[in-house]
Formats: sequence, C-alpha cells, structure tokens
Amino acid sequence: MGGALVIGVAIAAQIHAPQPPASAAGATGPGNGHGPSLRRSLPVAVDIPAIGVHARLLHLGVNRDGTLQVPSLTTRASQAAWYKYSATPGQIGSSVIEGHVDTIRGPAVFFRLGALRPGNRIDVRLADGITAVFRVTGVRKYAKSHFPAKVIYRARGFAALHLITCGGSFDYATRNYLSSIVVFASLTSSRPAGD
Repeated sequence: MGGALVIGVAIAAQIHAPQPPASAAGATGPGNGHGPSLRRSLPVAVDIPAIGVHARLLHLGVNRDGTLQVPSLTTRASQAAWYKYSATPGQIGSSVIEGHVDTIRGPAVFFRLGALRPGNRIDVRLADGITAVFRVTGVRKYAKSHFPAKVIYRARGFAALHLITCGGSFDYATRNYLSSIVVFASLTSSRPAGD
C-alpha cells in the first residue's frame, strides 16, 4: 500500500510535456509553391527561440533493425540529432531532426516541442556558416502505431524541416511513449555567416 502511494505521488508530481492542440495542426507544407532553397551543407546547431532550445546537432543514421538512431539518454539528452540520410536543412526535400522529450532525470532537448505554433521560427546553423531560417507550418501528434513515415521522410518539392520527439501517454509496461510529436516547417530565408 505504501509503495503504491509513493508511486502514485511520483507520477502525479511529474511535469508533463506540452501537447499540441488541434488548433496548431496547421499544414504539412508552405502551400505557396517551391520557395527558397540552399545548397547542401551539414547542420551543426538548432535554435528555437519560442521554446528556449539552443542545441548542437549530432549526425545519426539507423539501427540494425531499421529504426532511427537516437542520442544517448544518459549522456546526450540535451542534444538533438539530424537524420543523416535526409536532406540537409534548406535543401529541397525533407530534412529530419529528432530529440528526446525527457529522461528519468527530467526534461530533455525537445521537451517543449509540442508548445510550438504555426509561425514560430526555427534557425539551423550550417557548416558553411549560413543560418537556414524556417517557419513552423503545423504541429501534430501521431500515434506511433499510425506514424506517417512517408509524409515525414519522403522527398518534398520545397525545403522542408521536420522535428520529431515522443509525446502522448507513457506506457510504464514497455517504458515507451505511445505517440510522436511532429513539427512541420519550411524554409523562408537565410542569414549569411557572421550575421
């Protein structure tokens, strides 16, 4: 009885990540043709002023089972990772950046991703010194059992950026979140090195 009470208090005391409301769903693209684009340059950092994210970017691929590699929960939860088989941010196509929502110690890099709204800015600094400037077009929650991989990873006719983290309910039996939060953004401009 005492153990159940302790677990209940611990669960009730947890801080839960913001979840996107239906009003934030927006669009999965800019809806205005191709838009600007940039040449290929590897991403080094992502900044999202609206939610206080300033993170260096790892470059990760896939695990042997075909799942996306993720930053280490114990040593790199404050870093996000660019999926190295996607377009670089600003190139025509889908560029994918993912990060953890939390760890057993508390919030991780993308804890507040679900609080973003259409119109918010995302800056991605590239290795060539250029900063690619994106605007959020939509924020959606998908059940992991119905994750729209083709929408997220397929080539697009514009410079798309997709940010992904976990969300929704946490399954304590499997120790996994049941949903994913996906932010859709498109390139609107860029800033030169040193600007």
